[in-house]
Amino acid sequence: MIQQQVRAWDVLDPEVLEVLAVVPRERFAAPGYRDIAFADTAIPLPAGQSMLAPKIHGRILQALEVRPGESVLEVGTGSGCLTACLAALGGQVTSLEIHAELVALATDNLRAAGFPGVGVLATDATSWQAPQRYDVVVLTGSLPEYDRRYEQWLKVGGRLFVVVGTGEPMTARLVTRSGDHEFAQVDLFETVIDPLVNARRPSAFVF
Repeated sequence: MIQQQVRAWDVLDPEVLEVLAVVPRERFAAPGYRDIAFADTAIPLPAGQSMLAPKIHGRILQALEVRPGESVLEVGTGSGCLTACLAALGGQVTSLEIHAELVALATDNLRAAGFPGVGVLATDATSWQAPQRYDVVVLTGSLPEYDRRYEQWLKVGGRLFVVVGTGEPMTARLVTRSGDHEFAQVDLFETVIDPLVNARRPSAFVF
């Protein structure tokens, strides 16, 4: 997986590669799919969701440059695989998940994998009110239309990973908060992932 998929997608950060090697990805795959947990594809999860491919996890982690002790907010826990990777890099992780069955699944997976301190909250991120600002915010579902509310959850110097678009391809983007009202954006790569549940969609044209 590391050599053929992740490195081939320009994930070269040694700390990220180590985390991807030691976090037991197969433990986070749904029963019946663990034999293909390392395949270069999204893996189906309950509630119609999916676990992102290893190379996408790698690019996310590399872009965010999580440092030990940083506060991390993940939107879309899924089975908890990326959550575990963020925690393994030293992040103090809180994760939001709208589907109750995935909250239970991810909580059990994280505990079994050695990450019992990660908080998984059952909530809809599109209406959630952040109680604080974070060093890192990562959305594991795409936004059909960019929503500035997520960048407002960043501390100055904080980084947001988000995928934006409605068709193929979508754009993976890193947003950095450089000041109270200043943000910088860098487009990272093209991909396609399922939209965040209840994400805002572009208004239709009216003639």
